Amino acid sequence: MADKAYDADRIRASLREKGAFANIPPKPNRRSKPYFSTWLYRERNLIERFFSRLKHFRRVATRYDRQAETFLDMVQLASMRLWLRAYEATA
Repeated sequence: MADKAYDADRIRASLREKGAFANIPPKPNRRSKPYFSTWLYRERNLIERFFSRLKHFRRVATRYDRQAETFLDMVQLASMRLWLRAYEATA
């Protein structure tokens, strides 16, 4: 999935060769409009917003931890805090 700037036939062909599906919104001036799933694109937006919120935690954004295991632990802790914050807001 990508933004409109990546709407090129060569990029779509490269992804197709690798076995991936390109869900890129077509540019308005494109003559033949390829398939585009708006639902899938919205789901991508949710994931991007989650990672943006995750990067508000300094240790995650700067990759302060040297070991992969402790970095993953911090990512999990930050994810739990974000989930709790969202859960408390809806309760």
